[in-house]
Amino acid sequence: MFKRVENELELAMFNGIWTTVWLEKGFELEFSDEILERYVVVTDEGHYVGSAEIKPYCFDSSINETAAFDQHPVIRQAEGAVVEIDKMAVLNTYRGHFISELLSATVEFAERNKIKYFVTLMEPVLQRALRISFQVPMEKISKKVFYKGDYVLPTIVNVKEIYSHKDRYSWLMLPRTAAHSGSGIG
Repeated sequence: MFKRVENELELAMFNGIWTTVWLEKGFELEFSDEILERYVVVTDEGHYVGSAEIKPYCFDSSINETAAFDQHPVIRQAEGAVVEIDKMAVLNTYRGHFISELLSATVEFAERNKIKYFVTLMEPVLQRALRISFQVPMEKISKKVFYKGDYVLPTIVNVKEIYSHKDRYSWLMLPRTAAHSGSGIG
């Protein structure tokens, strides 16, 4: 199940997950100053195994220094309905599982807050898995770029397409299994 980070223990678990994965992948650690929401994935046995962070996006966001999201027509037209996804990670032992929980958490947030698009710097293997296995509607906006220790693909995800057509995404876990509270940015 996915769960919104709501206390110091969950924040410590969240930070433990993504920092472990980042160091394993060779990425530099970069803690966020501004966040809208953080999620963890918790197994039925109570193990914290996945993380995802949602950050505000605007035309002067630092992500635009790596890729020109701010110049993309879809993003320009959707101003105010775009967020950045960061720190999406699953611990190595659990990799290949729990991606649907992370995706569902971010989709749930997007629908609740009327977000249309995600911008992200995605690890190429994850991007391929999301595109092929999960059929996530996305667009690479440039070739891979070296960023803080490894190559990433600047990607726009059309999240409105997902929550507007839930029946097309069998992996989606909304809202039955969503253990969330609070209202996010709405």
